Amino acid sequence: MNATEARNALYALVKRAEEDGRTTLIYKGQRRQGRVLLAPLDRLPAARKTEVLPSHVLSAAQKDFGELITRAAQGQPQVLLRNTTPVAVLLPADVVSPAHSSEPAAAMGAAPAGGAVNSQGHSERERAPRRLATLGDAIGAALTSGPVGSTTFGLPGLDAATGGLQSGRLTLVAAAPNVGGSLLGLAAARQTALVDNHKVLYAASGPNQADIMRRIISAETGGDYPRLKQGRLTDHEQQVAQQLVQAPLLIDDGSDLTAEAIAETAPYVQDLALVVVDRLQAAHNARLPLSGDRIPGASQVLATLARTLHVPVLAIVDSADPTLLGLMDADVMLTLAPTEDPSKVQVTVAERDFGAIGSAYLSPDLLHARFLDAGSAPAARTAGGGPVQGSVGTAVERELADAALPYTSGARQGLPASVTHVLAALRTALGNGDQQALADLGPSLAKTAAAPQQLPDDAEGRRLASALNAYNTAVSADTNGQSAAGHSAADNGNVPDDEDGTEAELELQPGDEEDEPEGAPFPALKLLKDAVGRSKMHPIRVIRLEERESGPWPLISEHMDGEPRWVHPDVTSTRVPFIRENGKRVRRDQLDVPDSFGDGVLCLIDRNGSYPSACSAVPLAPNKLLPTGPLEAFDKASAGIYLIDIPDWPRTDMPHPLGRIIERPDEQGRVWVTTPHIKQLARLVREEHLAAMPTIHDSWTGKANESLFKPFYEAARQARIELVQAGGEPYKAYKTRLSIALRLLWPKRTEQKSPFWRPDWRMSMVAEASVRHWTVAFKAVQEGHTLVALRNVDAAVFWTPDRTPPATYRIGTGFGEVKAKFIQSGTMVPEGDD
Repeated sequence: MNATEARNALYALVKRAEEDGRTTLIYKGQRRQGRVLLAPLDRLPAARKTEVLPSHVLSAAQKDFGELITRAAQGQPQVLLRNTTPVAVLLPADVVSPAHSSEPAAAMGAAPAGGAVNSQGHSERERAPRRLATLGDAIGAALTSGPVGSTTFGLPGLDAATGGLQSGRLTLVAAAPNVGGSLLGLAAARQTALVDNHKVLYAASGPNQADIMRRIISAETGGDYPRLKQGRLTDHEQQVAQQLVQAPLLIDDGSDLTAEAIAETAPYVQDLALVVVDRLQAAHNARLPLSGDRIPGASQVLATLARTLHVPVLAIVDSADPTLLGLMDADVMLTLAPTEDPSKVQVTVAERDFGAIGSAYLSPDLLHARFLDAGSAPAARTAGGGPVQGSVGTAVERELADAALPYTSGARQGLPASVTHVLAALRTALGNGDQQALADLGPSLAKTAAAPQQLPDDAEGRRLASALNAYNTAVSADTNGQSAAGHSAADNGNVPDDEDGTEAELELQPGDEEDEPEGAPFPALKLLKDAVGRSKMHPIRVIRLEERESGPWPLISEHMDGEPRWVHPDVTSTRVPFIRENGKRVRRDQLDVPDSFGDGVLCLIDRNGSYPSACSAVPLAPNKLLPTGPLEAFDKASAGIYLIDIPDWPRTDMPHPLGRIIERPDEQGRVWVTTPHIKQLARLVREEHLAAMPTIHDSWTGKANESLFKPFYEAARQARIELVQAGGEPYKAYKTRLSIALRLLWPKRTEQKSPFWRPDWRMSMVAEASVRHWTVAFKAVQEGHTLVALRNVDAAVFWTPDRTPPATYRIGTGFGEVKAKFIQSGTMVPEGDD
């Protein structure tokens, strides 16, 4: 054929030469001057040594094909390479001397235009004899080609079981959805491109290039993948992203991605080391050609691509159905299957004609978009299937973590961010074997399990609902009042006050967002809406749905309330069972004070109306929060959220002023706080309790206002004065509606048609209550009183003489005033009451 035709068909001609031993006559020019043979390496054994003759990878050879023909025709053989492996040679056709062949000289018959000839001179119409190799040829090739399987997953156990990814072979990863099959493709791509610095073609039929980028950054840095999906990168993650700019990873996530398109594209990638196809989808999707009944055929094309280019091709199929897998043209099959231990996944390695040849265990770390090596054997378990003594977690907890995987991995949406975070933390604690972290999660898990969740009516949603229900049942049924994690559902409210205790137990229900009927004891929601409507700053009560997944909103979490959960380091705190009047079994604190504290009793302080009191002057931004970046100093005219370093707090007789905020720092040790805590830190610096104001590394702020909720506060205070004396049902209704109104500032479920969606308002209000609670307790400590415990926004315990509460507190029934009780050391702390 002429040079133009040969250039276009170069890869096919090389395959003919390599697999069938066929030789093609190629000519250049009208008079067919410059005739060459594209021949198998058998015709010139010296071509197997690339350092002897000029060599060219196929993509470069195709580009400069005319020049290579001229050189070969002039007597300079040109070796063609697939990556670094010689696969064919261009020889002069008019003069083939014995120097060019180890075989006896053979006449090279000219072929008609467009025809191919074999090494014995037969025409294309005659069938070429099959190329035969001796065992010595095979051994020699194996010894000279170097070790196979140089492309690996970077997971030692799996690499040992598979021998790596073999060139010229199609490896299929088969896994049911949400088991993490795609992450094995990503692991191989990361190892090959980022560690070995070899070129990878990543054909993405499921995820897009942004998904792949985020998964790589998450896996490389250990950053939470759900957070990265929201566009929130730490400084370290941004640095890593910059370093990956030059990585030899090519992504094709274009529309109409077919196996044929991948096969057409791959030959043009010079020095290609690996092809990853993510993924072949078992369920038919009209938008995805690599889906449904088309994927068996696609596997055949990919298998041919692997053999033609002599590179490993790794494809992920989102099914473990044996019937489907039996239709796939795979050389090696890796099947992922969950084990009894949710922290491990088993990978079975099977090879064509041999069946299963090995297995390995991986630890799914879906929060960080990766698998971790888990050795060669599953975790030991008892005969009953439960964890052996010394392992962490119960069967209920492990099932909950496993059922939550689709949501904590980011594959499924629909759970509130706070719930997703708690369930992800559960899986991390179980995976790390961290008993203390698991115990600390107890209160949050119990609260999450007790709260109704709106889950999809599908297999995954029903499984998670069942797991949550089982966990909640385990908490309620525990005869010791202890939850599956060693805590009770009441841990979030150790000594609740009247309003705040009600809110701690209350969950929003459909209809709560409606205005109260005429004649209601306290129309709280209507009053709150009226208070916001009075503002001349034109507050934005609801952030639109499409804006909630970006900007400052994903940065706001429940932990920004800063509530303290503190007990004096010298005091022994024990959780003991307690049965409420309604028959509910909970656990309460029992505080044992050491003799070194001297004579005294425990003085229990219970603040009234901490939340509505905070509404009297809570600093917040009525309008949208705008990015204001790093700040040299806090601006009193602004309010919002701020990313700061956690300041050192040297005192041991008071909890840290940021409360539980410090429990969740980012990788740089920084935390997001609202305006009340920034103002608190500034005050402590002025009073020389802190050495310096922490640096503000980032911020989202707006013009500040402290009176937005003041009309609501005044109405709530007046109603309390009138209703607290009456008591009974009207007072209970008052407390309930008060709590509902404040919770509706940040409803967590989309079906809750609240007139508000301002998480910054809600968390600023709670943070203000926490700051006030902490500040009054600190004043008492400065006056010489001994603080034993400080919890939530309302409960404090002091060691004082009998009947002598700290003078910094005002005894009474009004907002901001407190009730005081006295009990002996070692006595259970009772519940607050009115």
